[in-house]
Amino acid sequence: MDIQQYMADVGRQARAASRAMARATTGEKNAALGAIAAALRAHRSAILDANQRDLARGRDNGLDPALLDRLELTPARFDGMVEGLEQVSALADPVGQITDLNFRPSGIQVGKMRVPLGVIGIIYESRPNVTIDAAALCLKSGNAAILRGGSEAIDSNQAIAECLRAGLREAGLPDTAVQVIETTDRAAVGELIRHPEFVDVIVPRGGKGLIERISAEARVPVIKHLDGNCHVFIDADADPAKAVKVAYNAKTQRYGTCNTLETLLVHAGIAERVLPELADQYRQAGVELRGCERARKLLGDGVAEATETDWEEEYLAPVLAIRVVDDLDQAMDHIHRYSSGHTESIITENYSHARRFLAEVDSSSVMVNASTRFADGFEYGLGAEIGISTDKLHARGPVGLEGLTSQKWVVFGDGHVRQ
Repeated sequence: MDIQQYMADVGRQARAASRAMARATTGEKNAALGAIAAALRAHRSAILDANQRDLARGRDNGLDPALLDRLELTPARFDGMVEGLEQVSALADPVGQITDLNFRPSGIQVGKMRVPLGVIGIIYESRPNVTIDAAALCLKSGNAAILRGGSEAIDSNQAIAECLRAGLREAGLPDTAVQVIETTDRAAVGELIRHPEFVDVIVPRGGKGLIERISAEARVPVIKHLDGNCHVFIDADADPAKAVKVAYNAKTQRYGTCNTLETLLVHAGIAERVLPELADQYRQAGVELRGCERARKLLGDGVAEATETDWEEEYLAPVLAIRVVDDLDQAMDHIHRYSSGHTESIITENYSHARRFLAEVDSSSVMVNASTRFADGFEYGLGAEIGISTDKLHARGPVGLEGLTSQKWVVFGDGHVRQ
């Protein structure tokens, strides 16, 4: 395959399809989402079989357990994929919304209209459900999409792609509005990110190395989804039972996700009341603990010494770093130094401390008395997400429909001329 020619063809088709998608009605877009959901249900067995082939190949190739977890499309995850389509269909269509409409002294009316970005290129690893989430959000927001999944999920993604094309055709929309790259050749990524004439924005989802490469080499604007080095801080004024419940869930509910707790910070004034119980629960769940000197002294044998690397690490595995701190300021200083800007949570009954944490911690999601695992589009009511942006421009946090649109100024006059 000539990768340059193939990707140029994909790009031209996507650009042409983006014009059709920009003028598609809400009804047409929702009809496509419904038809895709029906096609997925009809081909459920074939898609799950394709996923099993990907998993078998991944195990043979020694794929990391966390990546195998992301790759696996269980029946429950399949159902969630279809449910995500239906939720996106039920969301309000942002395209065409006009806001901030005001009369100016000249008599004209000036406002802002929400419009699609155009063509969105999405590069992601492992998770085949991202193929559907990304397609649904791009379609509902009036965009065309070029999806490049990881080579480890090639069979799953191509099986899903068949359903995407079928659903688009049934709704009378171009089946090139969502194209799933058919080659596993990495050169395809290089072509995708260097052609602003075809692609308006790139969204990379995957490991830190992938995102750093895309950010460094892209000639197309990038909405970055960096690693999730997430923190929970148990304040001195925390409810101990609440603290144990939240901190346990934040780490163990699922290990291979970017919103999983990686470093637990505990105020010295409450450490003796919560850490021993938490440590027992973590050990029963098979979590390896690594701690600072004070944490190790409190918890005894079985806690390895945490190094500088541990504070920086996104484990995506049953490993947790623990540090005992003196106060809220020391906890926030630690987060400021080591956080990736993804998600942080404080457990406290102290209103002033909660307010300070919300105001001063500079991450895309900041929580009070809640598990970091809530930081995703589904839980935030977005229906699905294209990723979680750790940028500050143009979108931040879970990126849903609105994050895949822009605004343009619109002016209404009645023969007005400038004097």
